[in-house]
Amino acid sequence: MPKVLISDKLSPAAVEIFRARGVEVDVKTGLSAADLRAIIGEYDGLAIRSATKVTKEVLETATNLKVVGRAGIGVDNVDIKSATARGVVVMNTPNGNAITTAEHAIAMMFALARQIPEASASTKAGKWEKNRFMGVELTGKVLGVIGCGNIGSIVADRAIGLKMRVVAYDPYLTDKRARDIGVEKIELADLIARADIITLHTPLTDQTRNIISRDALARAKKGVRIINCARGGLVDEAALAEALKSGHVAGAALDVFEVEPAKESPLFALENVVCTPHLGASTTEAQENVALQIAEQMSDFLLTGAVSNAINMPSVSAEDAPRLKPYMELCRSLGAFAGQLTTAQHSAIKAVTIEYEGAAAGLNTKPLTAAALAGLMGPMMEGANMVNAPVLAHDRGIEVSETIHDRPSEYQTLVRISVVTDTQTRGVAGTLFAGSRPRIVEIKGIPVEADFARHMLYVTNQDKPGFIGRFGAVLSEAGINIATFHLGRAEAGGDAICLVSIDEEPSEEVLKAVRALPLVVQAAPLSF
Repeated sequence: MPKVLISDKLSPAAVEIFRARGVEVDVKTGLSAADLRAIIGEYDGLAIRSATKVTKEVLETATNLKVVGRAGIGVDNVDIKSATARGVVVMNTPNGNAITTAEHAIAMMFALARQIPEASASTKAGKWEKNRFMGVELTGKVLGVIGCGNIGSIVADRAIGLKMRVVAYDPYLTDKRARDIGVEKIELADLIARADIITLHTPLTDQTRNIISRDALARAKKGVRIINCARGGLVDEAALAEALKSGHVAGAALDVFEVEPAKESPLFALENVVCTPHLGASTTEAQENVALQIAEQMSDFLLTGAVSNAINMPSVSAEDAPRLKPYMELCRSLGAFAGQLTTAQHSAIKAVTIEYEGAAAGLNTKPLTAAALAGLMGPMMEGANMVNAPVLAHDRGIEVSETIHDRPSEYQTLVRISVVTDTQTRGVAGTLFAGSRPRIVEIKGIPVEADFARHMLYVTNQDKPGFIGRFGAVLSEAGINIATFHLGRAEAGGDAICLVSIDEEPSEEVLKAVRALPLVVQAAPLSF
């Protein structure tokens, strides 16, 4: 039974989902970093919100950890690079609080336009300063949306309903998508110059840090209003404070800050600033949604292999997971076959091509390629899996490519892996027998039909009489039983392949004896 730790406060319904799905769960909130490191090795999964910091040091002690689930969007508190290197899936719930966060941005926009917080405080203090709080209408104003993904597009939709004109900057926003949601797609510099109100809905990256900089504020329209309900660090807070004091920026509303919890800021003393303590996702509905979603996603992954909303590996839906499983096993086994032979020859891999034909060509090939790379990198790197194998290949300068053939195949489905090394190109192809059992059908262009077995011997030799008898005699003298014996050759008297399933792993002495046989070119043990 998989075991999950919930280390931040989540809805009790999440606990019930884990247990109902057959996942053991412990709830231990408020753990110190040292406390978390002391116990995390017991768990297969870790469910968090924003309080728990999943650092490199935590991951190093998480020897059984397979998945970190963030109930919410931001994963700033997870060391993604270290998690990926250790083969840990990191997933979030990008849609669970989208509406809530978008509504908070709209609420901040209204509060800013009509000075609602200041007017409320004044009235409660016994004043009646009707003439002091002169607001502005939103109708007809230009709203600049920086980041038009899930949340940004909802904000744009609500703003259009308020009869605002919406312009958007997002490098990933297509012209068609912009037309569909009714926004004008423009460049960042144009947005900053044209917008009456700017709202931020982008993740914090090296490219977006301080996207609202001192220079950007100087180029903005006088009287602009700034809203940030996305991530702290998108706005240069010191520069914003100066622009507010000078009157160039009419007002700002921030739900997120460079340092949180935000105990002090140059913005706090300014009347034309609205501040909230990171409340974007703080509604009953959103908290329930993200908790339920992350519990379902983590349970699916731990129990069926389905991957949803992963940050560091391809997604596999719960519906597709059972169908993809035999194909993933085929790809992993083919990759392991090629990887073990390459390692045996001490060759450096330069490039890998994975080809898909027949039924395999119509599938989601991203997880299949990840499985193939996991098999390939496994003999070279302990702990290689579908999460970290693509990164391991990239870090070693291995060029990886996919080819999907839209053509009839000799087999109902076919996957071929070609590995280019310093000395040769080696290809191995396989299919699924009876729709579920991986089978080798080709090695180095030579037809060879064989099932994968726990222990195998791969031998290349010259096709001459007497070889099979001498080879069998070596195994017999060593007391090794042959389970299956598969042969293939390019042409009579030419290169031949012998692939033998045996009952036990061959010793080094047996391998030396096989390699010493006349006509043998190569002999290598394989394990699956």
